[in-house]
Amino acid sequence: MGCWWWWWFAVLSSAVASVCGGEVTYDGRSLIINGQRKILFSGSIHYPRSTPEMWPSLISQAKQGGIDVIETYVFWNQHEPKPGQYDFSGRRDIVRFIREVQAQGLYACLRIGPFIQAEWNYGGFPFWLHDVPGIVYRTDNEPFKFYMRNFTTKIVEIMKSENLYASQGGPIILQQIENEYKTVEANFGEAGKRYVLWAANMAVGLETGVPWVMCKQDDAPDPVINSCNGRLCGETFAGPNSPNKPAIWTENWTSSYPLFGEDARPRPVEDIAFHVALFVAKMNGSFINYYMYHGGTNFGRTASAYVQTAYYDEAPLDEYGLIQQPTWGHLKELHAAVKLCSETLLQGAQSNLSLGTKLQEAYVFRGQSGKCAAFLVNNDSRTDVTVVFQNTSYELPRKSISILPDCKNEAFNTAKASFRPGLISIQTVTKFNSTEQWEEYKESILNFDDTSSRANTLLEHMNTTKDASDYLWYTFRYNNDPSNGQSVLSTNSRAHALHAFINGRHTGSQHGSSSNLSFSLDNTVSFRAGINNVSLLSVMVGLPDSGAYLERRVAGLRRVRIQSNGSLKDFTNNPWGYQVGLLGEKLQIYTDVGSQKVQWSKFGSSTSGLLTWYKTVFDAPAGNEPVALNLVSMRKGEVWVNGQSIGRYWVSFLTPSGKPSQIWYHIPRSFLKPTGNLLVLLEEETGHPVGISIGKVSIPKICGHVSESHLPPVISRVIYKKHENHHGRRPKVQLRCPSNRNISRILFASFGTPSGDCQSYAVGSCHSSNSRSNVEKACLGKGMCSVPLSYKRFGGDPCPGTPKALLVDVQCT
Repeated sequence: MGCWWWWWFAVLSSAVASVCGGEVTYDGRSLIINGQRKILFSGSIHYPRSTPEMWPSLISQAKQGGIDVIETYVFWNQHEPKPGQYDFSGRRDIVRFIREVQAQGLYACLRIGPFIQAEWNYGGFPFWLHDVPGIVYRTDNEPFKFYMRNFTTKIVEIMKSENLYASQGGPIILQQIENEYKTVEANFGEAGKRYVLWAANMAVGLETGVPWVMCKQDDAPDPVINSCNGRLCGETFAGPNSPNKPAIWTENWTSSYPLFGEDARPRPVEDIAFHVALFVAKMNGSFINYYMYHGGTNFGRTASAYVQTAYYDEAPLDEYGLIQQPTWGHLKELHAAVKLCSETLLQGAQSNLSLGTKLQEAYVFRGQSGKCAAFLVNNDSRTDVTVVFQNTSYELPRKSISILPDCKNEAFNTAKASFRPGLISIQTVTKFNSTEQWEEYKESILNFDDTSSRANTLLEHMNTTKDASDYLWYTFRYNNDPSNGQSVLSTNSRAHALHAFINGRHTGSQHGSSSNLSFSLDNTVSFRAGINNVSLLSVMVGLPDSGAYLERRVAGLRRVRIQSNGSLKDFTNNPWGYQVGLLGEKLQIYTDVGSQKVQWSKFGSSTSGLLTWYKTVFDAPAGNEPVALNLVSMRKGEVWVNGQSIGRYWVSFLTPSGKPSQIWYHIPRSFLKPTGNLLVLLEEETGHPVGISIGKVSIPKICGHVSESHLPPVISRVIYKKHENHHGRRPKVQLRCPSNRNISRILFASFGTPSGDCQSYAVGSCHSSNSRSNVEKACLGKGMCSVPLSYKRFGGDPCPGTPKALLVDVQCT
């Protein structure tokens, strides 16, 4: 491959040239591994949000994107579902996950918490903690500290026993105790301050040989490092609380976590890159973690309140593990550019100077050997500017930073993303469009006499279900006077949804939202004379995941009244019957064995679609592309494939733009058998399974569009500088098909002045006639290729004096 490649590989991989472990310390500039300061880029990939079969590819693609460290939380409620009973199987196999990180030559950051928030059910706490006598979470409370110490120690002992800490030769170089505690600390007064000190001392006392961090904790006790979370840590972080601690960014949010009923809020990669470069330049930042790098899937009932099943789907790797451009490619270029400056950044002296106004400035690093690196900042979000630095002019687009690894040549600008979004396509391969394909089972509407638990008041939902189910039946009897006409049933709830039934007949439903924690359901109803059965099904869509005194939070029905003939009767303190969960859940009718325990009927046998289970079978789609289930015709419920839940759905909860939050649901290939896969849906409302489908997810075509204003890829500039490669300093169209796919066809190629963009394009007034043939020569049959914006490449200048561009669109198969 030539010696230049090995030199380049050493430059970009210096932080991970060896992950055989060793001493990990730190100073005011960075973590120090085996005596070497490191600038490290980290990516969050949560092991329970994907499958073990996906882990190698996810980690590999992160590494190819310039990631040095894989970060993950540790999920307490997944590992200790009952006190002292541990589970590290399947998606919970954290040791296997960390070993895969190590096998691919990357470091690991373990955020133990064990409170994690993470939009994860109950913030990661197992619900049995709620029932520990006298417990108060996350404060100087002996019962809580006992169990927190137990679990933290358990995880650390497992990591030690597997030799996974860097001090033992493993990949773990950093770990976290607690999580964003400063946001709630004031609620606990002096007890909160004592708890912070205790947590830090407890963690350090476990003697792992690697540093600990506390995020969003500006008073983190020595030797624990305080770190920043958020989008703007280059602007908002007050900095390390000691000159001997490095600036660490534990969560750089690549998007916003999605909630049912809310529109997606993607974050432009240009904004992500700007704030990473600013954190490095202004704060001497040396560790940046992208939260998330791969969001994944909230399988089963693992998501917290109102959180969608697809998690951080706009991350560099999408839910299915496919590379998401331009985010992945632009950040890869950023990482490479920063790494070119790493020696100067880590060893040199920082200075700051104005470039004309308070919105334009330069951060300059000079080393003793004469090396120099500069970050030129334009903080004006409205205006492109030209600045002069060291007697040279530089064009800075609005809200951008240019990186000059040698204080002369611009290697990267945060606003100039040369990658273009790939076209995500889902090819329908199986349609469930016949009633003959489906069977159904109608869930019983429970009455007071059917319930197994009784109380003379309204019980709190979460403490009653113990998180064993989303569902809790509240039932009571109402003796209606024959003289009463129509009545109004009035309820108030702090759950997430409510379905009301009178004598087995549905009378109304209502739900809340993430911004409306309490809601009411008021229905005009007709009672029969004498005894009536009122059945109210309270529904949670995940438990809360944050806030002080989480153990005191309440949910479920708070008030029930009936108004008849001008009189109002309150049933809050009344004999109530309760039942946790649905019969289908108890019998596990979503499994092969459980489905045989009930009598399924022909589809359409039920007069009402509410609380109906549907089942069918299907064969796995051919190939190895990711698989997704389209639930556009359903409304609200949960779905299982071969007994494994792929998550909750809530298609009927429309966003402000009038669209469902999510209709496609990931079915991991590892969940599937070649034939005869059991698909079961629980539909709460009136969704119709005749209309759902299964598709294969792919990126069938990719596109690149660069002009003379774009910068060359960072790797090309380095190769040029070292070896005088005549194409090295040209902007390039860089194309990369998904794994196991190659470029099979050139759909469009134009060197000249192509019009439009990657969504809609045409040949312009200036066009090189051999554009297609040159691109075919460079790219056909390859998984990736690059084509420089070069006159020589295309046989000369087709229109002298006119700025040129290159637009290429290709098909991947």
